[in-house]
Amino acid sequence: MFKHFISLQWKSFFRSSSLGKSLGIKILMGFMAVYFLGILAFLGVGAFFIFEKQFPDSDPVFILSQYLVFWVLGELFLRYFMQKLPVMDIKPFLTLPVKKSSITHYILARSAVSFYNFLALFFFVPFCIVLLDQGYAATNVLVWLISVIGIVLSINYINFLINKNDKALILLALLLVGLYGLEYFGILPVKQYVGTLFYALFQNPIYTFIPIVLTATSFYINYNHLRGRLFLDVSLKQKTKQATTSDLSWTKRFGSIAPFLRLDLKMIWRNKRTKMQVFVSLGILAYGLIFYMTGTYGPTSTIYIFAGIFITGAFLSNFGQFIPAWDSEYYSMMMAQNIPLRKYLESKAGLISVSVVVMFLLSIPYVYFGWQALAINFACALYNLGVNLPVVLFFGSFNKKRVDLTKSAFGNMQGTSATQFLILIPLIVVPSILYFVLKTFVSFEAAIVTLSIFGIIGYALKKPLMDNITEGYRKRKYGMIAGFREKNS
Repeated sequence: MFKHFISLQWKSFFRSSSLGKSLGIKILMGFMAVYFLGILAFLGVGAFFIFEKQFPDSDPVFILSQYLVFWVLGELFLRYFMQKLPVMDIKPFLTLPVKKSSITHYILARSAVSFYNFLALFFFVPFCIVLLDQGYAATNVLVWLISVIGIVLSINYINFLINKNDKALILLALLLVGLYGLEYFGILPVKQYVGTLFYALFQNPIYTFIPIVLTATSFYINYNHLRGRLFLDVSLKQKTKQATTSDLSWTKRFGSIAPFLRLDLKMIWRNKRTKMQVFVSLGILAYGLIFYMTGTYGPTSTIYIFAGIFITGAFLSNFGQFIPAWDSEYYSMMMAQNIPLRKYLESKAGLISVSVVVMFLLSIPYVYFGWQALAINFACALYNLGVNLPVVLFFGSFNKKRVDLTKSAFGNMQGTSATQFLILIPLIVVPSILYFVLKTFVSFEAAIVTLSIFGIIGYALKKPLMDNITEGYRKRKYGMIAGFREKNS
């Protein structure tokens, strides 16, 4: 049965309307994965010799064991945001003679071969190979590696149990910070006590049953939880919430785009992912401090253009790159109605334009670092309004992946495709290169004025640009509708 499930998901991927984008992003993520796995493997090989040199009187395995408790808690904390349970469209199977136990076992087994599980193994396996090369007993090394694998799988399944519990996240964070604080201030030798427990897994092979039992227990609990939810009507029960309303009558002054603007504002405020985009955008205001406070760059460094585009265009990039996927749930209904597509796009452009202006006003305190900082942010704001805004809207016509608004933005790659990576070239790389060339061969003032002029020209050509963008959306309308209907895309 597992073979059939794998075959069906393989076909679902290759028959998706967004195959090219899905394949592109997977290839790019694959290169990044190989890079990080290579670093971990290198650290795994070198860790033994580093510990041996720094702590000549201690066993390197014991030194490593002292840090394993922080690894376990830290990985649980990171997986809470990054790792999600593998998605599988199970409803078609519930009307067929397919055992629910087989579906559940497949979902859990698939999660066992997650990329996050291999991260730890690419460190520990090379470390164990070095141990064997240094003359450690093969039995102890092998059993210890099995124990580590058991711990990794336990973390994997425990993450699924706590993933929807915010209290568990707070408890993990407090526990991680608390233990580190006790060790750092010398109140309690946490590393020594906990290290002894983990080192016992290496010294006494019989203790390996503990991680194995923990893995089996967490698997069984997850199995019972998922198995009890595999029913067609399980999603019919909806949570009831008290309805709240907002007075958005002030939007009427925007004329014909007001209805769309009200819908966007309500959508942003009522859904997890869009609301998080607002908070993230506000948080990016402090991004420039990373560069300005170091003092290692000159007042006109090209790196400040990079920061200025991000600061003033935070909402533009975070929200704009997923247009119109934010409306994927009802996009087909909108396209079937007598709704002017031009007005729909103008409302998005208006909302983003306001965000750019607001972000620039909030960035004015950067003048503390010199008038050049204010000039750079002003030029970047104009460039975002006149150039990057129509670029973002244009690339949005290639979006074919749906977005679930109820899910958190942390570690959520849903709706992400190669478009989101390609768009970085015109948004950031092009203005940075243009600024660098003009600043180097002409002057700082000429570079700033040129970026500003490009922004002003783009804003002046708003009407013909919007006409072309609208036509692009109209041509790709049916492709987007088909893509938004695919829940596993």
